[in-house]
Amino acid sequence: MSLPEFWNDAAAARALIEKKNALEAVTGPYDRLVAGQEELELMAGLLAAEGHVAEDHPDVVELGKQVAALEKQYERVELQSLMIGRFDANNAFLTLHAGAGGTESCDWAAMLLRMYDRYCQQHGFAVSTVDYQPGDEAGVKSVTIMVSGPWAYGFMKAERGVHRLVRISPFDSAKRRHTSFASLDVVAEISDDIEVEIDEKDLRVDTYRSGGAGGQHVNKTDSAIRLTHLPTGIVVACQAERSQGSNRNTAMKILRAKIYELEQDKKRREMEQFYGAKGEIAWGHQIRSYVLQPYTMVKDHRTEAETGQVDAVLDGDLDLFIEAWLKQNRGEAAQ
Repeated sequence: MSLPEFWNDAAAARALIEKKNALEAVTGPYDRLVAGQEELELMAGLLAAEGHVAEDHPDVVELGKQVAALEKQYERVELQSLMIGRFDANNAFLTLHAGAGGTESCDWAAMLLRMYDRYCQQHGFAVSTVDYQPGDEAGVKSVTIMVSGPWAYGFMKAERGVHRLVRISPFDSAKRRHTSFASLDVVAEISDDIEVEIDEKDLRVDTYRSGGAGGQHVNKTDSAIRLTHLPTGIVVACQAERSQGSNRNTAMKILRAKIYELEQDKKRREMEQFYGAKGEIAWGHQIRSYVLQPYTMVKDHRTEAETGQVDAVLDGDLDLFIEAWLKQNRGEAAQ
């Protein structure tokens, strides 16, 4: 990268930078752990040299806080060690769809969107909206976001499936209990050198006006784009960019990732016939229930992980469920 001719080939330069960042995503956390451990050992040695120091001494309290912080860093590095999939270190595209149920399900999809946004904020992932279709009265019908950062796909792939909510509906004047569903699809951002064949004859392209608050460009030109892959029925939309060309490029990137993931799902299902795996890695598989009435509990049906801290979970505290899933699926992660 320090060579003068490094940027002569911009595409090759970007590919090398991405590879460098992926490698640093592995070595960086480990190096920080080692440096942190050495610093804490030095602090502990200095305190020991002073003789008996009370537990409530400011230096001892501070040492305890730093030890706890380093333990959290270690736990995250330990989780990363379980991510041996080909694209685990990549960015991820998340697509939420409200299920049947009208406004109730659209509101549930909006709650999930907020939950994942909070999770990403807490873990240093950047979130950008690719496409957003609001509900007729409230919430969101469908939304696609891009989660960027080291190991984004490795963590987020644990959330793929159908999420179920049980609560007293705020939209029901009779205050009856309702069950709502929303589905989440998660695919990794893949580079252009991954071969995914898409014939232009298999695409239906629709353009429409971008949604939003308005302005000099938004809502005035048909810059938003929707791609339908006819052989698979996969539909991808993008309205985040100002130009139709940019939106098409982003939509094609997501479509390639979804088609690639579909092919991987087919291979996994074929493997399950030989190994007798229970369940199916497929769209429409209910993975988790969020119960607010008549009791409070969140339970993952794949790992049996559960907690009564529903508010914390809906505020983005998903580590319990993601960690349990990663540990349970460490063998198939390499597929």
